[in-house]
Amino acid sequence: MSSESPNGTPSLWKGLVAGLAAGVAATAAKTLAEKFYPPRIHGEPEPPELLTERIAGHPLDHATELVASEGIHWGFGAAAGAFYGALAEFYPAVTSKEGASFGLALMALTQQGVLPAMDLSAPAEQQSEREQTSEATTHLIFGLVAERVRSIVRNMIN
Repeated sequence: MSSESPNGTPSLWKGLVAGLAAGVAATAAKTLAEKFYPPRIHGEPEPPELLTERIAGHPLDHATELVASEGIHWGFGAAAGAFYGALAEFYPAVTSKEGASFGLALMALTQQGVLPAMDLSAPAEQQSEREQTSEATTHLIFGLVAERVRSIVRNMIN
């Protein structure tokens, strides 16, 4: 689907809005998928949990950690969606394969790049097959949902 406005001019703000909605919906879909196919099954902490304690500089009580880590999780998903929506306005090829390419690129950037570099997850070669396949599957879902929602919202606000 075309993400351009009726006169053919891309709009950064419309892209950001459509992408933000897409990021929230895609985060919800990824979160739900992880309930059925979790990447970590032996009680390992999730990267947002580790990041909250690192930011705080000390262990947090369970309630505080939960709120903070969920904020990071949902905030990152929304921000990734907004970035995607803005990028799609000016570089529509980013929407290839109905968003699957975006989801897998996001996985490579986060799970195999930034998170191991920040010591928030193991490097890809040290991750279990379960973790790798779960992350690939749920990021694929993230990308597909993000593109579908982004294109619907973007067409609604044309």
